[in-house]
Amino acid sequence: MPNLEWAGKAEAVVAAKGAPYRLLLADESLSYGDLALGNAIVQGDNLDALKSLLPYYAGRVRCV
Repeated sequence: MPNLEWAGKAEAVVAAKGAPYRLLLADESLSYGDLALGNAIVQGDNLDALKSLLPYYAGRVRCV
């Protein structure tokens, strides 16, 4: 499997590991459709959003 490499990757990995997990909370006023289907749009900082999805989708997502 290919790996992504970029300048500063080591620092980014350390920062990502240090970011706290956050819970996703659905805003019913912005929600539409059946929440049980598993589709979601997450608004926010990309690191925070990805960390909040990790417990649900770890090992199941191949590309973001």
